[in-house]
Order: sequence, then C-alpha cells, then structure tokens
Amino acid sequence: MTRILITDGDNRSALAATRALGQLGHQVFIASEAHPSLASASKYAAGFDAYKSPYVAPDRFVSDVAEILQRRQIEVLLPMTEITTILLTRHQAALPAQVRIPFPAADVVATAADKASVLRLAQSIGVPIPVTQIVERAEDIDDFVKRVDYPAVFKPSRSRTWTGEQWVSSGAAYAANADDLRERLRKLHPAVFPVLIQERIVGPGVGVFVCCDESRVLATFAHRRLREKPPSGGVSVLCESAPVDPIAREHATRLLKEIGWRGVAMVEFKQDASTGTLKLMEINGRFWGSLQLAIDAGVNFPQLALDIALSRAQPVTNYRVGVRSRWFWGDTDAMIALLLRSREQLNLPANHPGRWRTFLNYLLPWRPGTRYELERLSDPGPALLAARRWLLRK
Repeated sequence: MTRILITDGDNRSALAATRALGQLGHQVFIASEAHPSLASASKYAAGFDAYKSPYVAPDRFVSDVAEILQRRQIEVLLPMTEITTILLTRHQAALPAQVRIPFPAADVVATAADKASVLRLAQSIGVPIPVTQIVERAEDIDDFVKRVDYPAVFKPSRSRTWTGEQWVSSGAAYAANADDLRERLRKLHPAVFPVLIQERIVGPGVGVFVCCDESRVLATFAHRRLREKPPSGGVSVLCESAPVDPIAREHATRLLKEIGWRGVAMVEFKQDASTGTLKLMEINGRFWGSLQLAIDAGVNFPQLALDIALSRAQPVTNYRVGVRSRWFWGDTDAMIALLLRSREQLNLPANHPGRWRTFLNYLLPWRPGTRYELERLSDPGPALLAARRWLLRK
C-alpha cells in the first residue's frame, strides 16, 4: 500500500485517479481549495486537506502542499492540472525528500506547455504542423494581421500565463478578417504573448494519450469524440475508446521521446479533411478530463504513473475498443447551448449533425458498452455532489 496525494480534487481526472488507485488498496489523500470536491466525496478518499489557490498565491500553494506531504507522510504526489504540475515540479526541492512525482524535470514540463517551442521542435523532426506565424510582442500585431489567410485561428503560446499577480487562461479563438484579428489581439494581456496565428484546419481532432518513461513507451490510448462542450469542439462529454491511429502514435511518441517526457501526456492533432494529413496542435502534459474512459477500457494510467514513481512500471499493450463514457452534466450543458444558439454563434462546422438529431441522441440514456463517468452505484457521493451543484447553478 502506497500513500498518495492527489491535487486539484474538483477535477474529473482527480476523481478517476482516486477511484482507480483506491480500488487497488492504496491510501489516497485529496487536496484542493475547498471541501467537498469531486474526489474528496469519493468513498476511496482517505482524507482531505485544503491549500491556498495556486491561481492566486502560487508560493503559498507550494508551501501548503509541502506541509500536507510531510504531515501525511506521502510517498507519491500526483498533480492533476497544468498549473499544479508546473508549480510542483518547479519547486520540487521545497518538498519533502521522500516524495516522488511521476513527471519530468521542470524545464521539460515548461517546454511541453509552450506551444511555440513544441511546434518548432515538431517541425525540426518532421512532424507536420499547421501554417503558423508567431507574434512575439503585442507591439507587433499590425505587422502580422495583413499576412494571414482568413478565417484564422489564434491562441497564446501558453494556455496559462502568470502575470505577476494572477494566472491568465487563454484558449484558441477564430478571427474572420484582419480587423477582427487586430481587435481581438489588442484585448489580450501583454503577458500572454507570444501568440500563434494559424491556418484553420477543418477536420476531426485526433488525440493520443501516452504514458512513457523517457525513451520507453508504456501505453498508448485513443478515443473518438462523439459529443463535445462547446459543440464546435472542446472537452469530450461523450466519447468512445478507439484504436490508436498508427501515424498519430508515431508522431506523438517521437515527439515525447525527443522532449524526454516522463509520465502521462496527451498529444493532439487535427486531420486536414482536404489532404488527410495529421497536423500537430499541442501537447498537454497532464492527466485529462476523460481519464475514466481509459481506465474503464483497460489502461489504468494512474496506476502506470504510480509504478513509474516506484520504478516498477510494466507496459500495457491492449485495451477494449468500443467502450463509451458519458459526462452527463457536461453533455447537458452542450445540449442546452446547441438548442439555444445558432450554428453561426456556435461556429459549428458544416458536417455537424445538427441540433435535433443530436438532441434525440442525447435523450437516449444508455446503450451497451456505455458507462457514466461520475455516476457509479458503488461510489455515489461524487455524482450526488455534481448533480446538486449543477441544479443550484441553474
């Protein structure tokens, strides 16, 4: 039995890891900003501790986690989000010496989180990328907006940036023309630059979930997104385990080996519908929201991460295809948006099945092979908490 601390207890990935490791008999402690959280509501949570928000006070967060690790005599630490992974690997020297984190050194984590660095590296080793221009500074905006083919995608090089006072979160967005792009870029906080401006790739997303120990690949996994939140593309709310695309696997593992990655990561591509070519979007060097699906299909990524930390990991070579996972409340949010907003407002692609067909599929509560992500009869606490929160929010 290993004593484990899981951070970011309100993330669905934290709940999935808590259940997966608790069912194996490990002592799993949960830490987050407040209680109850999804993971701390699980019967597999051995205890809960609060820390100061890493989004508001990162230094205090690190010291709080260090105190929890010492007091609980934790052996393995599993951060669940990009920010907590960056902070805890960066300040690992401030943590108790016995604690192991199954992620690479801080500089490798930072490289993976920087889209511009990842795209440059990918291009140097022959992994295809979208046509990309990089606006290094806010003052350079006017030099770039006239060179872009529209519609264009723009996104900061880092998903989250520390301004000196707070973390600023930024995602991908679309610009219809030069004036639109100029106005949107000028609204960004100067600290989020550099910003990537890319061609819009029309086609399905292709993700590869990987666990590796530097040069050794321990497992790969893939799923097919059936519905997303928002409906135009985002977080999976209904997904199905699928075979890994062999080209995506080749690109992803080459890239992670080149970086020297250790632990879990998700590598995202878009498949250009006009050419069939896979083009790299980004690396997410963390656990992901739909982690429960991989576990249900037979790839226990939290256990693999634990085994890496304890230097005993063995490869997982296969899993069940066709297993479905539904995040019910996320699916409900996506369905409400689809019913209340126009295709143009939602920026839906031409091949989207449409609201009424999607609504009929949403009403189908179950089909063989489908499991609900939060709702488990053997562990009802997290589902009851999520339902109460959703109903009160509405």
